[in-house]
Amino acid sequence: MLLELEARKTKQLPRGLMLANVFRAPGRFGLEEKTIPQAGPGQAVIQIRLTTICGTDIHIVRGEYPVREGLTIGHEAVGVLHQVGIGVEGYEIGQRVMTGAITPCGQCEPCLGGDGSQCGGALGGWQLGNTIDGTQAEYVLIPHAQANLTRIPDGLSDEQVLLLADIASTGFAAAERGNIRLGDTVAVFAQGPIGLCATIGARLLGASEIIVVDPDRNRLKISKQFGATVALESGPDVTERVRELTRGRGVDTAIEALGLQETFENALRVLRPGGTLSSVGVYSGHLKVPLEAFGAGLADRNIVTTLCPGGKERMRRLMRLVEANRIDLTPLITHMFSLEDIGQAYELFGSRHNGVLKIAIRVS
Repeated sequence: MLLELEARKTKQLPRGLMLANVFRAPGRFGLEEKTIPQAGPGQAVIQIRLTTICGTDIHIVRGEYPVREGLTIGHEAVGVLHQVGIGVEGYEIGQRVMTGAITPCGQCEPCLGGDGSQCGGALGGWQLGNTIDGTQAEYVLIPHAQANLTRIPDGLSDEQVLLLADIASTGFAAAERGNIRLGDTVAVFAQGPIGLCATIGARLLGASEIIVVDPDRNRLKISKQFGATVALESGPDVTERVRELTRGRGVDTAIEALGLQETFENALRVLRPGGTLSSVGVYSGHLKVPLEAFGAGLADRNIVTTLCPGGKERMRRLMRLVEANRIDLTPLITHMFSLEDIGQAYELFGSRHNGVLKIAIRVS
């Protein structure tokens, strides 16, 4: 589907206004003028330097994931601190900061129990670009800023940390939730940005074999750079090939990173008894569990799901991995667009042409 963009070029705006990429209806979105947000108690405003387009944003603009009309899209960004509200301490205006795509309060029962992504209730931690205005704009309001603002070390560039906000945290969490142990065999289905980060996560956690599956040969090639030991092109016999590689045993952990019935079933079919399917794809239709692959519910197979972990401590830890040269996500940023050309960026990202993996949007 060709997405319609209500295009406009950046111009000098009246004081107090900014440009934002706004959702109007399925297939209708574009740049509009909005009032620059003001920080209330416990909040902060970031002036955006870089943001991105995520696969979830594509689901939103296509109408596959419902959001309200008039919402500013986006949930990954780095920028500089523009304003802080009462109760936000330890930060200075002008500091480079980032926040995770998930902005938990840090105080409710789910947060205190370690489930910050579900802050206040199911999916409640995901607010930016979902229930409140997001990051594809010149400024963004950050809720619960004390729990979510993370200062960026001077030695790290914007590009080095940009993808930590969502896809890295999500992909790594898929591996973490998959209970990967030293020496495990892991299969990762789909090698888009999140799947590639799941591959990195499996390597970081000590998997000895990482089998990846994708129809895109370029993405399979990149996956080998990120830690895959075997790269398989998708096909009707792919589950048999995975089982052959494991000598019929099956994998300890299978990660589904696309959100399709086919990849979910394939991930389930390659699991050993007692293995874990870690599902991190966003499903936009009905999902069925095949009984024979599920062992009629008696095969001791575990199915777990993940919503990107957020909060400033998660971001701090991920930035430490970058500082220590354990991860380098910059190869995932294959294209850069300006905010006024965000419509072209959406067209390219949705088409998956020209080797696109992740698109960064330069705002300021």
